[in-house]
Amino acid sequence: MGQGAAIICRQLVKSYRNDNEVTPALQGINLEVQRGELMMLVGPSGCGKTTLISVIAGILDHDSGDCIVLDQDLKSLSDRQRTNFRGIHLGFVFQSFNLIPTLTARENVAVPLMIQGMAFHEAVARADEVLATVGLQGREHSLPTHLSGGQQQRVAIARALVHKPSIIVCDEPTSALDKATGHQVMELLRTATHNSGRTLVIVTHDARIFEFADRIATMNDGKLEGIEKGRAAGV
Repeated sequence: MGQGAAIICRQLVKSYRNDNEVTPALQGINLEVQRGELMMLVGPSGCGKTTLISVIAGILDHDSGDCIVLDQDLKSLSDRQRTNFRGIHLGFVFQSFNLIPTLTARENVAVPLMIQGMAFHEAVARADEVLATVGLQGREHSLPTHLSGGQQQRVAIARALVHKPSIIVCDEPTSALDKATGHQVMELLRTATHNSGRTLVIVTHDARIFEFADRIATMNDGKLEGIEKGRAAGV
C-alpha cells in the first residue's frame, strides 16, 4: 500500500429530510482508507453504504463531521470545485454499467477525457489503450448492446481508469455477473489498484468477492460496526 490515508472520515453525519421527517443515514462514521488499499463496505440494504461513498465522492454534502479526501476537506469546496475535484481524482464503476447505448466502447471510455477538454482523437487513442489493458482489444467499435455483461463491466472499468484517478468507487460492481465473470472483474480492479497505488472502495453484498479485500468494513443502521482484515491483506 501507499503511504498515509487517502480517505479520512471523522464523526461523519448525514440525514435525509422530507418535509418534517428526518431520516438518519450516517451516524458518526469514523473510517480511514489507506492509499493503495482495497476496502469493501458491507451490510444490509439501507444501512448507509451508498450514502457513505456518495459523501466520499463529493456527490452528497454531509451534515457534520469531517470528510478528508486526498488531503482535501470536501466541505471547504464550492460545488464547482467539488465537481472538478471529482472529475480529476475519482473514477466510478456501477452495477448497471451506466454506459451510453449509442456510443461505442471506445467513445464511452473517452467521455471523461473529453469532459476535461481533451481533443477527441487523443481521447479515443487513450481509450483504446485502456480497453486493451482490460482485455477488450478488437472490441473498441462495439456498441454496449453487442457486448456481454462482463464485457460491458470491463468497458465501465476502463472508463473509470482512463483519466488515471487516485480513487475508484464501486457500487455493487459484480452482483449482476456470474461468479467466474465477477472474479475476472475483481482481478482487473485489484490489479489496477495495487499496481498503481490507487485506492479502491467497493460497496457490495456479493460474498463471492470478499477474498479480494484488504479490509472489510461492516455497516448497520448508519453506523460502522467493525472492520476486519480481508484475505487479500498483505498480498
